[in-house]
Amino acid sequence: MSVARPEKPQERELKFAGIELGALRERLVELEAERVAAAAFEDNWIFDRDGELLADERVLRLRIDGQGAELTFKGAPRFAGNAKVRVELQTRVADAEQMRSLLEALGYRVARRYQKMREEWRLGGVVVALDHTPIGDFAELEGSGCEKLARRCGLAPEKAERRTYLQLYEEYLREHPEAPPEMTFE
Repeated sequence: MSVARPEKPQERELKFAGIELGALRERLVELEAERVAAAAFEDNWIFDRDGELLADERVLRLRIDGQGAELTFKGAPRFAGNAKVRVELQTRVADAEQMRSLLEALGYRVARRYQKMREEWRLGGVVVALDHTPIGDFAELEGSGCEKLARRCGLAPEKAERRTYLQLYEEYLREHPEAPPEMTFE
């Protein structure tokens, strides 16, 4: 007898580049969104094994932030309308260094690293992340109503950025070869 497994959780996201974070924050206050997390530093470590994950845009990420650490797997993206949709599995990790050692023992190595300052808001079922990065400011709206909320915030869903932070930084490096090899504030 086989046991039915629950459907894997999916992320539905819109990302916008070049955002004036102060203006968007003011709009969120007008809409009576709840600020769920003040701006906090995040250090994101992307793991891969011989390029097998990044080749089809899957991600294995260890994130360290003010809350602790979290391991996330993101499946290959597809697009539904303007939103990026993909499987997202994540779990809190008690010991980030031990998790890194475990991943390395399985043959995974750090392939990329990026940092950001992230502030989070929530309105209904949508989480809005205000991200300050070494290459500019971004907003990410995640949840089933992300396109509707984007419009209410004055953002055009059809202008959402489809690339990941890693892809954006690779382009940035081509234009700025003097920049650090990783997307860090250092």
